[in-house]
Amino acid sequence: MSARGVSVCHVITLLELGGAQQNTLYTVAHLEPPFRPSLVCGPGGLLDAEAGRLPVPVRFVPSLVRPIRPHLDALTLVRLARLFRKERPDIVHTHSSKAGILGRLAAGLAGVPHVVHTIHGFGFHAAQPRLVRDAFIALERLAARVTTHFIAVSRAHIDAGVALGLFPRERVSLIRSGVVLADFERAAGIDRACTAGPSFRDELGVPRDAPLVGMVACLKPQKSPLTFVEVAARVVRDRPDAIFVLAGDGEMRVDVERLGARLGLGDRLRLLGWRRDIPWVMAALDVLLHTSLWEGLPRVLPEAIACGVPIVATGVDGTAEILEDGVSGIVCSPGDADALAAGVKRLLSDREVGHRMARRAREVLGEFDIDDMVRQQERLYLSLVRWGGRITRTGGGPGHGGGVGINNDALDAGPRPGGSLAARPSHALTRGSSTA
Repeated sequence: MSARGVSVCHVITLLELGGAQQNTLYTVAHLEPPFRPSLVCGPGGLLDAEAGRLPVPVRFVPSLVRPIRPHLDALTLVRLARLFRKERPDIVHTHSSKAGILGRLAAGLAGVPHVVHTIHGFGFHAAQPRLVRDAFIALERLAARVTTHFIAVSRAHIDAGVALGLFPRERVSLIRSGVVLADFERAAGIDRACTAGPSFRDELGVPRDAPLVGMVACLKPQKSPLTFVEVAARVVRDRPDAIFVLAGDGEMRVDVERLGARLGLGDRLRLLGWRRDIPWVMAALDVLLHTSLWEGLPRVLPEAIACGVPIVATGVDGTAEILEDGVSGIVCSPGDADALAAGVKRLLSDREVGHRMARRAREVLGEFDIDDMVRQQERLYLSLVRWGGRITRTGGGPGHGGGVGINNDALDAGPRPGGSLAARPSHALTRGSSTA
């Protein structure tokens, strides 16, 4: 480690309003000495202005775009390699698929000593044509050759990466995607009266006792917002008083509007667009409905758990690691609108079942503290620069302290309660129905 500290350059494709992006911004803003963070990304994201206010160097690379554009991608590779040669970071830490490939290859070309990649979600999935999927896997394998260490937000992605030969288990660590849990607990009125439910319903112009079901997500194919609309149509047949809200925006907004109109949902389906007050919106819900087709581990799940909101979700990737069907939530197969609708109706008709599931779900919250997430990354970085990539083992599991190393022994264990949050009395952590 040099006297100038440890320079860590984070690279991400686009600063849209998503979990990976928000966590990356939080990390670069909260890394403590000896770390000297910087950020590189493509322009045009909703969080660009927020990035510009960070007390760290931020560089926008105009050619770094999400769609595959061979000429722009080649230009980005060259520009990133030049930047890394000039700045000489000790560590390049990449996020997202496009930046993950180009950033790691550029770091390899520039001779960056240590390259870390966080798997928030793979760029390949079963819904892609075989040739496209195989091409993405080949690119991941190429980038893996210059990657010192991987971080995964779910055990499912660790298992998938090992099975595909992207990395051995000793080169990957589990670090959960963190959440500012206190923001959601405050919004939900933990330990005091909750005002989010009535106030948010007033904003919508609906009765204060109207059942409210929502999803917080970008409106893109991965999140399957059309499934959300289909579930809404099934539920309102039996519960015409129910209101469904989608907080987010994206390429499928017009499709969502058209399907909602065709199914006759009218004003029982509300599209809220992008919201920056997600804790307030989440705390107002009676049920969180999450319909993704594939995920890393959706951050909205611990956010809902922190608010005491019961969850109906598709059992994709990391979701099953924190929700046990029928115990801490209702978990259904992706695309199964009938099962998802049945789960929503069950929770709306029997609020005590939902409260009981929400209380049980809190047992995993200790894994999702956002400051713990940053400290775990710091320990990983120190292990890399001090021991040249050999990750030391410590006694604590992810999120539970220990030495400078990252403990991978916990990867084979199931979800465990953790931290002071999980130790709080459960009766004080689950709010009553927001419609009460």
